[in-house]
Amino acid sequence: MSNETPTSTEAELIAVRREKLEGLKELGLDPFGAKFETSTTPGELKADFADEKKVKIAGRLLAIRDMGKSVFATIGDVHGRIQIYLNKKGITEQEWAAYQLLDMGDWIGVEGETFTTGKGEPSVKVEVLTVLSKALRPMPDKWHGINDRETIYRKRHLDLMSNQESADLFIMRSKIIAEIRSYLHNKDFLEVETPMLHDVAGGAAAKPFETHHNALNMPLSMRIAPELHLKRMLVGGFTKVFELNRNFRNEGISRRHNPEFTMLEAYQAFSDFEEMADMVEDMVCHLAEKFFGTLKIEHKDEEGNVHRTIDLSRPWKRAPYKDLIRGVAGQDWFELSAEERRAKAKSELKVEIGAELEDYEVTQQVFEKLVEEHTFNPCFVTHVDSKLIPLAKENPEDKSVIDVYELIINGQEISPGYSELNDPIVQARRFAEQSGGEEQVSDNDFVEAMEHGMPPAGGIGIGIDRLIMLLTGAPTIRDVVLFPQLKRKD
Repeated sequence: MSNETPTSTEAELIAVRREKLEGLKELGLDPFGAKFETSTTPGELKADFADEKKVKIAGRLLAIRDMGKSVFATIGDVHGRIQIYLNKKGITEQEWAAYQLLDMGDWIGVEGETFTTGKGEPSVKVEVLTVLSKALRPMPDKWHGINDRETIYRKRHLDLMSNQESADLFIMRSKIIAEIRSYLHNKDFLEVETPMLHDVAGGAAAKPFETHHNALNMPLSMRIAPELHLKRMLVGGFTKVFELNRNFRNEGISRRHNPEFTMLEAYQAFSDFEEMADMVEDMVCHLAEKFFGTLKIEHKDEEGNVHRTIDLSRPWKRAPYKDLIRGVAGQDWFELSAEERRAKAKSELKVEIGAELEDYEVTQQVFEKLVEEHTFNPCFVTHVDSKLIPLAKENPEDKSVIDVYELIINGQEISPGYSELNDPIVQARRFAEQSGGEEQVSDNDFVEAMEHGMPPAGGIGIGIDRLIMLLTGAPTIRDVVLFPQLKRKD
């Protein structure tokens, strides 16, 4: 059967496999198979095993123990695996000849009867063997898998076939997203889809990816947020809506940023930021307990060592933005002049301040470096500077801040939430201030929609990739995105 050796070069291994490909054709077999009806999967069969059952299963050859005229092998997929047993006398000559041309990594289908070996291993005695796909390249080394992180990200298929832990993470990601949808459906939220191509990017302060629509002969942007369209639905009479989909931002790439990312946004009429914070806290704790059985999440560094445990135990801390700033920058921070704040940030606080930053941005920089990056257990940071977010309501008692939260966990923002601004006159003024007086078609259209009456509402956003990082303890966003964006190799 397989004559691959650890010392063979990849080119030699590929050449041998191509010879076997031709051998399968000479046997009158299609090396890339066709439809194969299964009665169960390897994982399901092993989980609910009973002897003397007729089964049809398919999977990738993952291990082979050849004893001449009989063979024990393992087949499976990312959901599980099971042992199969072949005997030369138990299958046709053609099938036995086909087996001789198989290698690890090939996909096969088998029909047979279940039994338990003398060592207690659930197995299938093969009565019919079908070749489903001949792998022309070898699998990664079964003992070491793939250790190079760039190869893991560039060739995720190799990572998934050789690293069960990685496969399990992406299975978990899918289940978590399904549970988020279920959670919101159970609260009577309606899932909707809004455009990903915008004539003007809006709903967030970020640089968009820009393209051009040939038929309309007009520039378009990939959306940076769905917010303005979802709020139009509130105007239209929908009272609980959410969208769980992709956003695109033409900005930096880091362990916490990918240019395309999955985002949840949800809006509830007649609500406010505090009620939405309650919902986010409940949902995240629900996910942690359902899938991990604990509210204490271990986080590892890129070498796989545990370096921090995040405690999601309720109730989560809530603290005003200004109080947190005073705690790191001094009780007199907001009494200082803009020049004094800038000087103190540089000299005493050792926070790098760019010359182009406005006064409120200096304070935000202090917050990000001295508060956010050092906040690990959940904290709802409330009532931030009104200049930071133009789409939220002002606090009625302090017009310099807005009724919002920013949920910080493990040194990064996981979720913002607002009491949504629904006054079109104030909204128009905010947009004008933000754009320096430049009118934007998208913003004007949104304000016009608001003039038809938008109910008071609470809204949230949750970065799903960061949430998955939080719950699984993954060290970088690339570990939870199947195919992260990478620089093209020359």
